[in-house]
Amino acid sequence: MKMLRLLSSILGLAGAGALHAADNPASRTEVVFDHPEKFTDVKDSYSPTEKGQAAILADIRNFLVSRTESLIPEGYKLKITFTDIDLAGDFEPWRGAQYDNVRIVKAIYAPAFKFTYAVTDPSGKVVRQGSENIRDLNFQVRVTINLSDPLRYEKDILDDWARSTLKGLKKP
Repeated sequence: MKMLRLLSSILGLAGAGALHAADNPASRTEVVFDHPEKFTDVKDSYSPTEKGQAAILADIRNFLVSRTESLIPEGYKLKITFTDIDLAGDFEPWRGAQYDNVRIVKAIYAPAFKFTYAVTDPSGKVVRQGSENIRDLNFQVRVTINLSDPLRYEKDILDDWARSTLKGLKKP
């Protein structure tokens, strides 16, 4: 239990830093979570906390900001607005109270994202935009690098999306 509190504190601090970093006006990427309280599953336990949800969203934001920085040409801006997120796995309360904080990852609990995005050039003209509804039913066969990262599947899916969608943007 002490380890869980420590991990929660670390994620909270990391999340606060990520939120601050995302507010950096020099950042090329803006990530918005539209009504995250309505998202399908962004929970840190069976009885979720706001602090846990904020840490998870901050981790996703921080990942996208850092990952897309090299994909967006200088002067361009990317805005991603999430309308729903469903993390890989789920909490299974019937396993007992000792599993309330254990996310069970199975193929039936595939991660999913719904979001819109727009890339603008230095003049503010939209050069690429779209909406995505991504659900990876084969997420468990992905080869992920950081096995200790609880969001490794989600980050890998978003990384694939970013590399395929943002490639070939015109350099100013």
